[in-house]
Amino acid sequence: MNNKVLVTGANGFVGQALCAALRERGEIVRSAVRVAHDAEQVTVGEINANTDWTKALQGCATVIHLAARVHVMNDTSSNPLDEFRKINLHGTENLARQAAAVGVKRFVYVSSIGVNGALTLDGRIFNELDVPNPHNEYALSKWEAEQSLLRTYQEIGLEIVIIRPPLVYGANAPGNFGQIFNAIARGVPLPLAAAHNARSLVYVGNLVDALITCATHPKAAGKTYLVSDRVDVSTAMLVREIAVALNRPDRSFYFPPAVLRAIAGLLGKSAQVDRLFGSLQIDSQKIRTELGWTPPYTLQQGLQTTADWYRNTNASRGD
Repeated sequence: MNNKVLVTGANGFVGQALCAALRERGEIVRSAVRVAHDAEQVTVGEINANTDWTKALQGCATVIHLAARVHVMNDTSSNPLDEFRKINLHGTENLARQAAAVGVKRFVYVSSIGVNGALTLDGRIFNELDVPNPHNEYALSKWEAEQSLLRTYQEIGLEIVIIRPPLVYGANAPGNFGQIFNAIARGVPLPLAAAHNARSLVYVGNLVDALITCATHPKAAGKTYLVSDRVDVSTAMLVREIAVALNRPDRSFYFPPAVLRAIAGLLGKSAQVDRLFGSLQIDSQKIRTELGWTPPYTLQQGLQTTADWYRNTNASRGD
């Protein structure tokens, strides 16, 4: 790449891994964060339509935009869509305009597979040609940002590349994956033996590699790509693979999915159960064909690296 790269959301799960990988490759990285704590970081404060990116963008030729308002559990805002739009849409538009104005060449935007939909049914597999079907306010704000960025590409030539990842896993992953991983490590029995679904995942190391490819490959400009580890797994299989990586027994047990869904509905947890028992498959052939990208890590390698990190972290804590 040989130029300065601005990474937004640099303190996040993916952002930390991306910044480390870029620096390992000899790139100069500027990390945009809410509050800077070292010389490699730049304070940008809240991200919205009025954020001043001048200092962060200075001298940068590439932007990889990870920062976003993500899913909020028990959201109490009166208008959740407006809250998502403030950062995900208007904040992204503002950053792209300022980036173009100072001569940034390429802008890589991390969107979400939620733009395609929540689940794949009847053997369908999501791809880049699908009619978008954002399934919640978060996904809708991401789709709106995609559309705005592509207009920017057409109107002023800022090279836009959009990536829609599925669930991202790895060391210190948030959300369902982190909860399942921790439960298996602690020997907690999970009612997931009947989860014979099919889900596409992407290891954080694979996503980072794809982002760097999209930031550098000349054919990526103006394109949207879906990325995954390429091998889909059921939730039951994922539990078994995690148990192997952790050298723990698989304590998952059979529990009727219909009963579990009914209980989850009463508790307001239907979406979580859908993610565990529903299918979400994507076709990542386009990025492999057009950019020659292949995921450098297998599922087993990604899980083993995560398990090693988990053991080391807990050992240092004395757990």
